[in-house]
Amino acid sequence: MLLGAQEQFLSYNGEVLIFQLSKPKRVEGAADKTINLCVRRMAFNRDTKLFVQKSSGVFSICASHFKIEIVCCSCITDSRTGIILPCILMKKKKRNNIVKYLLLLLHSSNQFEQSFHFKLDYELKEDIRLFTGPSVLWRHANKLFYISSNTCTVLSAPVQLSSVVWTGEIENEGTVILGIRTACLPESENEDEFSTSDRAIWGSEFFGYAIERQKTLTGTCFMPHAYSRVVSSVYVCKNEILKKQLRISLVAITNKNQLIWFQDGLPKGVCDLPYEKPCSVITAVTSSNDLLFIVSFASGNICVIQRRDSLQVASKWQKVKSVLVDDFIGSGREQLLLLFKDDSNADVLSAFRIMDLGGVDYASGINNKHGVPAAEGLQENGFLTVQALETRLQAGWKCVRELQQHLQLKKRVILKSCQALIDLVEGRTHILPPAEKEGLVSLWDDVENPPHSLSKEASLASNIPEHFVEKLWQRVVGDSLVVGVKLIESFYLSLSDVSLSLVLDQDFSSISQIIECRNKIIKLNKAFSALSVSSCQIEPPPKKTRLDLHSKNDLKKVCPKRCSRVQLDGAKTVIAVTSLSPLLAFHRVCCIVLLHAKKQKRQNDHLQERKKITVLCGKIFLSLEDISNGKYSVKMLRDNSYCTGSMEDILSVLAVSIRFCFQIVSSDCTLTPVNSWLLGEMECTPFKECHDNIFCHKAGNVYGTVFNWTLKNPFEGVLTLFCRNLTVLFQCLHSLTRVLPPSCDVKLLRSGSKGVLTEQLALALEKEMLTLRSSFFSKESKAENSFAWRNEPGKKINDAPVASLLDSEEGVQQFRKKLQKEQEESVLSMNQTMNGAIYQQIALKIAEAQLSSDMIVWRLSKS
Repeated sequence: MLLGAQEQFLSYNGEVLIFQLSKPKRVEGAADKTINLCVRRMAFNRDTKLFVQKSSGVFSICASHFKIEIVCCSCITDSRTGIILPCILMKKKKRNNIVKYLLLLLHSSNQFEQSFHFKLDYELKEDIRLFTGPSVLWRHANKLFYISSNTCTVLSAPVQLSSVVWTGEIENEGTVILGIRTACLPESENEDEFSTSDRAIWGSEFFGYAIERQKTLTGTCFMPHAYSRVVSSVYVCKNEILKKQLRISLVAITNKNQLIWFQDGLPKGVCDLPYEKPCSVITAVTSSNDLLFIVSFASGNICVIQRRDSLQVASKWQKVKSVLVDDFIGSGREQLLLLFKDDSNADVLSAFRIMDLGGVDYASGINNKHGVPAAEGLQENGFLTVQALETRLQAGWKCVRELQQHLQLKKRVILKSCQALIDLVEGRTHILPPAEKEGLVSLWDDVENPPHSLSKEASLASNIPEHFVEKLWQRVVGDSLVVGVKLIESFYLSLSDVSLSLVLDQDFSSISQIIECRNKIIKLNKAFSALSVSSCQIEPPPKKTRLDLHSKNDLKKVCPKRCSRVQLDGAKTVIAVTSLSPLLAFHRVCCIVLLHAKKQKRQNDHLQERKKITVLCGKIFLSLEDISNGKYSVKMLRDNSYCTGSMEDILSVLAVSIRFCFQIVSSDCTLTPVNSWLLGEMECTPFKECHDNIFCHKAGNVYGTVFNWTLKNPFEGVLTLFCRNLTVLFQCLHSLTRVLPPSCDVKLLRSGSKGVLTEQLALALEKEMLTLRSSFFSKESKAENSFAWRNEPGKKINDAPVASLLDSEEGVQQFRKKLQKEQEESVLSMNQTMNGAIYQQIALKIAEAQLSSDMIVWRLSKS
């Protein structure tokens, strides 16, 4: 774009923005003191093959004693929002040689925003660049200056340079300028000899300068210093950090009329340009994935260079006013827009051409005199032949890939068949995956619900996305192995009935591979205090049959005892507890950790279908040597007045402990002695991770017992104990009764405190009511939709005011028929049938909700 031109073109989101300066209509008697900056958004219409104006905007500038010009425009990133916006730099020159510059941003609403302004006592003429911020950079008197919207102050970089050949973003460095300066030979001998000799011979060098970090980068990662005397403009195609080294690909144009391709600082290709005095170079990626280099010349000529096996001039044009690159036709790929000079037409978009040197070519208002035949060796017929050969080559390569995939598939099928044969001979169960997974057609009917097996569970695990496990950990507490799986919250919220299974990875034919796990459920609140830990207990007698659509695949047939489940706000952990000593018989053992759950899925009828899933969480390794070294031991240490156990250690201790809850009521004195007993005689300290639970450090059998003391009022409280066995419980109670007043009443709460159970019952009843209501409205909406389809439009009676119908005998008859029709519709709507599968799902949901509330009522009756 020519600096100072009163008409500028810019491509933005597939549109062409035209910026023009114009004077407003003069009013008689009024002084002409303003100039309008007008913008027009032009979009290409593929039907008419012309550009049409979508919208426009105006920005008025006070022009009193000023000469106003458009300096340049570009698309930059607004650092406040991260959105790329058109940016225009304006110049207002006073008569006293003071120059004021305005930087404007154009928003999607065609509203201009003045980002900042600054004044200079000279005009910007050399190497003016707009970049992220918005910011302005220029060179004056071999010095580099810049200003941004953040500082609004002109700053000077501590570098001397003769030209700026490129400005852009580099990974980990921010905005970087690539410049040329007089060679600065180092005094030390540590620098590369070739780089030093290069600069000494040519007398100049490339260098990079990171503006935000105020850091100088070596220029040899861009190009050898030998090219610093000839390069006039650079375009960086790609930059990245690989193995802590900056890798850069770029093209450069020289005053020797050449375009050179550089890769990691070394020249990889060169092409002679057809015209003299090249000014700039940009790139475009076309629909055929070709990388094009578009070179502009001072004479108004344009040439396009293709990068195939070598760099070659593909096409060239003359008398081009401007060239833009964007997706103008909305195909998802970039095209070139050439705007030709046309003095006979005032419309700036009267003569243009959109093309990508492939299948896209739209032209308007031009003739062949603008186009010039391509360079020798790339005539039109040759170009079409190359395209046809490329298409055939791609088709052949696709066939080769398909054959390779087919051979790999055959190899997998043969290997799996061999494994199945070996398992059959050795008496092991082997289930092949469905044929559809391998893209094959089964020769027999696949069983939809095969018997539940470990192989099936392992295959189901592959259907779950990765990275749902945040952490897999293990601890050894006494004779128990505790395994925990911490799930990400988004995955956990879609599950229900979650449990773990531990499976031996080794093949032991004499024993079962599935490890039995004890059943415990631990629930922690936001403060991480233990609210309830329920051990194995007898369930209430069933009042109703619970429907289970997937009873054939019930995990309880394989592992009758489910694992513990820990609910934690923000981090959901599932825990399995098993006996350690049987595993140590193998000295070294590897266990596969499987997660079992029901995953909820939303159906079209707004009912949630729960499907059983089994996913692989990972593997744990255990050896007698690691256990002897205390690698997985629980560490509960005193730190001032706290116990410094980790959350995994706390959960492990709670998981292997037996929970007992006692209600203590005193009629004639407060229960202050209980707190003194815990902190004094029992030597308890609160956990640093959860202050409500306290850990007993007293030597002897009671060491490791966890207490939770909650006062409802000064005369009533609930004491919860987590102890290893009944002997420890009796020792704690014996010690407690010695400090309690004789009038205290201590009662064992078998199913938790009544307050907690009452709150759970309220929530369960609310859920049951919501389930009934949602199921009823779902049925009603389905009935209405079904009936609406049965009505015939031709039998409807047009609505009319009741008064007008009763004026005549015919009207009364019509009203009576309409009333009878509505009564029939009402009766029919109440007798709609429902799909059996939908009814079964509704009944299952209602039964589950009622079963949950019945369980809590039974626990309340036992407490």
